[in-house]
Order: sequence, then C-alpha cells, then structure tokens
Amino acid sequence: MRIGMALNYAGGFKETVAELADYEKAGLDIVFVAEAYSFDAVSQMGYIAARTERLQIASGILPIYSRTPALLAMTAAGLDYVSDGRFVLGLGASGPQVIEGFHGVPYTAPLGRTREVIEICRKVWRRERLTYEGRHYTLPLPAEQGTGLGKPLKLINHPVRADIPIVVAAIGPKNVELAAELAQGWEPIFYLPEKAADVWGASLAAGRGRRDAALGELDVIAQAPLAIGDDVEAILEAGRPMAALYIGGMGAKGRNFYNDLARRYGYEKAAECVQNLYLEGRKDEAAALIPRDLLEKTSLVGSEGFVRDRLAVLKDSGVTTLNVAPIAPDHASRVRLIERIKELAA
Repeated sequence: MRIGMALNYAGGFKETVAELADYEKAGLDIVFVAEAYSFDAVSQMGYIAARTERLQIASGILPIYSRTPALLAMTAAGLDYVSDGRFVLGLGASGPQVIEGFHGVPYTAPLGRTREVIEICRKVWRRERLTYEGRHYTLPLPAEQGTGLGKPLKLINHPVRADIPIVVAAIGPKNVELAAELAQGWEPIFYLPEKAADVWGASLAAGRGRRDAALGELDVIAQAPLAIGDDVEAILEAGRPMAALYIGGMGAKGRNFYNDLARRYGYEKAAECVQNLYLEGRKDEAAALIPRDLLEKTSLVGSEGFVRDRLAVLKDSGVTTLNVAPIAPDHASRVRLIERIKELAA
C-alpha cells in the first residue's frame, strides 16, 4: 500500500515544500496538490518537482472545465518532463458552484467530457496529429465555428512518457464506472471501506469489465486524517467542521454530491439535518450532527491498534494508496507519523 499526503490550499507553501524532503526520506510515495478556487496547482507542482527527487507528484485535482483538453495534456506532459517522469494527472469535474461561479463555464455533461478529455490527452501524449470528433470536443474546430484555418497538429516535444497515469476523482455511480474503465487510478472522498462494496461495487465491476488490460490494476486511493495515540479524541472531533462543509454546504439542495454520498452510506437523516442547518448559516450545529461513526471510519485517528485494524479493513476493501493528512503539533512528529503508517501498511 502506497502512502501519500495532500498539501493544504494556502499558507506556508515554501515551508511545506522544504519539509517534503523529510517526508520523502520517511517513505512518502506521492504528494497531491489541490486546485479548487485557490492558487493554481500547476505552478506549485513545478516548484515541488524541483525540490524533490523520488516523490510522485499528482494534481488533486485539475477540473476538466477550466482548461481545454489539449492544454491539460500539454500541462501533464510538461510536468512529467520537469519531474523526470513522476507526474500523475488527477482529473475531476468539480461542481457547478465552482465551475459556473468562478470560471463562468456551463457545468454540462461531466461524464461525457471526462471521457473525451482522457481520450484526447492520450492522443496528444502519443504525438498523434490531433483530430477528434466527439460530442463535446471537435478538433480541429469546424470551419463554421471559427475561421476555418485550424490544422491537425501534434505535440512538438517528445513526452517523457506516452502513458502518463490518470486518476479520476469520482463518487457518483457513472463517474466511478468511467474511472474503473479508463483511468489508472480512482480517488473517492469520504471513503468508508465497510460501505464501499455496497455503494460502488457494481460501478467498479462494470467499469473493470470494459477496462483495457494495458492499464493494469486500478489504483484505489483513499483519503484519511492520521493521528496515532491514546489521547487523540480532540483531533477526531476537529474533523467535524470540514465534514459539515462538504455534506452541508458544498453545493445547493439536490446538487450536493457529498450529501448524496452520505445518504447512500445510510446517514439519510443526518445528511438532511446537516444540510438544512448549514444552509441556514448554523454551521456549528451542523458540525455537531456529523455522525461520529462516519468520522471514525473515514479516519486513521486513534490508538495504534485501532489504526492497524483500520488499515486491514482498508486493504480488504481494495485500497492500494492511502492519502493521509498527518496531524501532530510539530514537523518532526508529523514525519514520525509518516514513518509509522508506512511501517504499519507494509
């Protein structure tokens, strides 16, 4: 089981990257750099590539709407080049509040667009002349939509790899199916291993049934806060506001994918109450109603025995990469957490 960690959206970036060398020595395998409506992830990943030697560097995630498919491909090829073949292209649809609100782009056909983006990226990396006729993207642009001067071009540079790994962040049934079919990796959020087969098993099986064997086994990436000790209850409880933000406030009523997931896990009543309270501005009350069972089972926060048991459950459910957030009062303690989780997961 690989061990990864994510960088925070903002604050202390250079200091955090300077510390990555210690995490790298401690056994960290991959670092994920987020991009929501914060600083762009690409400039940060280029900086990380220059300051590390072995770590894989993943976008976690680049939204499919905010860049053209060809630019996503060029960006991935460029990051793979400056990192000597260590880049992983994490893609996702984000949500309508961000895509339409921040980028001013219609949030349409996320499933179809994701498929076409992946297919176009792989054509670019193979240095094929870029022609594509899809429902959402046509390359070159048809004459009636532009000047008519578009030419089928191929990437000038020879990519370090023609098969840069792609990870799709997905929690909806059809998006998960697509990830299992087309991507090297799948990254859900709030991964609850005991419920994973019930919620996603059919989608994963359907996608794997159409999967090209050349892609290899699907890398299943689970996220979890990490703290090991006998007095970490406060750390577990500190996860409530973030869970409430996603389940209650990350989307409108009827269009909150995280709320839908909580309901599919069996927390229907709690999900409804959390959302109602959060959208009314009663955020603390919403956080208090996040089920403790959900917090506990989506974390690695507890005694070493608890963490060891949770690792076994995660492995049994199919997880192959753990994307952890080590929580400790100082850098040295966080490094020791990475060392320990690496040992326990081995």
